[in-house]
Amino acid sequence: MTNRTLVLASGSPARLGLLRQAGLDPQVMVSGVDEDALTAPTPGELALVLAEAKARVVADGLADGQLVIGCDSVLELDGQALGKPADAAEALARWQSMRGRDGVLRTGHCVIDTATGKQSSATASTTVRFGNPDDAEVAAYIATGEPLHVAGAFTLDGRSAPFIDGIDGDPGNVIGLSLPLLRRLLADLGIRLTDLWS
Repeated sequence: MTNRTLVLASGSPARLGLLRQAGLDPQVMVSGVDEDALTAPTPGELALVLAEAKARVVADGLADGQLVIGCDSVLELDGQALGKPADAAEALARWQSMRGRDGVLRTGHCVIDTATGKQSSATASTTVRFGNPDDAEVAAYIATGEPLHVAGAFTLDGRSAPFIDGIDGDPGNVIGLSLPLLRRLLADLGIRLTDLWS
């Protein structure tokens, strides 16, 4: 065991839940990064740029010794990066274009060790096979408000789960954080995930 403090640079309840299920108990500090102000050539690179920016903002405000995890997810569809929809109309348009198709959920991960200043980053990708919910099902889902709070206007651990026919890759990545990738990033920094168990 170690007395290192883990900090999650995200207000996502899903990410926090994944970390807690894996035996970790991070502090939560939301970065406040303006996601719309950042750009990158591809959806995968954008997810990584956003994750790194969030981790850096939080790490810069901390004393030495903490481990900061930044994450950001986008859905890649037709080469475009789709984050959280702005409103119900955009969520509806998303579902009309996604249903019956495959998309790739890309989540950027960045871990910063404030004790050393070292950083390790990577993007995890999971293919999502969308089902074909009818217009009434899509409308009912959008009326719940859930799709307005999640990248791509869907989530694997909520009300849209019945509309997902399957995935190829890490399910945690679709929910918001890839635990296997996090373990590898920590290892890059010389830290065992098991040493952080609460």
